[in-house]
Amino acid sequence: MPTALLSQFRLILLLVIISVFSSGCSIIESWLPEEIDKTLSWSASKLYAEAKANLAEGEYESAIELYEKLEARYPHGAYAQQAQLETAYAYYKFEEPESAIAAADRFIKLHPRHGNVDYAYYLRGLISFPARKSVFEFIFPQDESKRDPNSSLESFNYFNELVEKFPNSKYAKDAVIRMRYLRNKVSKHELHVARYYMKREAYIAAVDRASYVVEHYQQTPAVSDALLIMIDAYTKLDQPRLAQDAQRVYDVNKHKFHKDVFFEEESVIPGLPDWIKPEE
Repeated sequence: MPTALLSQFRLILLLVIISVFSSGCSIIESWLPEEIDKTLSWSASKLYAEAKANLAEGEYESAIELYEKLEARYPHGAYAQQAQLETAYAYYKFEEPESAIAAADRFIKLHPRHGNVDYAYYLRGLISFPARKSVFEFIFPQDESKRDPNSSLESFNYFNELVEKFPNSKYAKDAVIRMRYLRNKVSKHELHVARYYMKREAYIAAVDRASYVVEHYQQTPAVSDALLIMIDAYTKLDQPRLAQDAQRVYDVNKHKFHKDVFFEEESVIPGLPDWIKPEE
């Protein structure tokens, strides 16, 4: 047999052997029994204890799996309720915000009078709270107020719902501090938009945005700059009376403006306190 033909034959034979071997492995694997779930015989308390341990150790994915098994096998009772609440927290720590909020919403809907339902309200605010700065952002700082404020507004609304429904909650004080930060941040975003309109010489639009800040974000540092924008815009629009009115409001209130109340540095935002965690 010619050498070239022999080499080709050997190659075909090798491919056939590999194909048969692969198929055989698949058939053998199909005969093997599936891995036995060692948790099948576990009680509700055992499942909860193991899930709790995984949560404490930062094994969030494993904790979520165990919590969900617990709820599926033992849907009634205190362990199932606590598992639902801690599942929301585990998803939050696992950085799956949509699943975390869905879990918190579900807990609120199923257990509106639960002793720890205020935590579920608080957790929703934390989940949607603007993310902490990355190392890259600390090296190349950016003004966060220039970003889309939707997540800040969502977080504010969640915290506000907590404070309104549970004013005496131990989470309320932290929520109020975060709300103040978020309100200042969103008002500053509105200023960026107003200044953008000023640069484009869209003075009416700038006045509308600045007046919105004055009307809806009282007691924020943004109000002083918003009034200055209104004065400038009215002057450029040849509306001296309106410019004088804005100037008068500014002069009367300028002693109340405090620049230092705007939290520029994220370090002033309280981190997650040690006691902020699900309780039995």
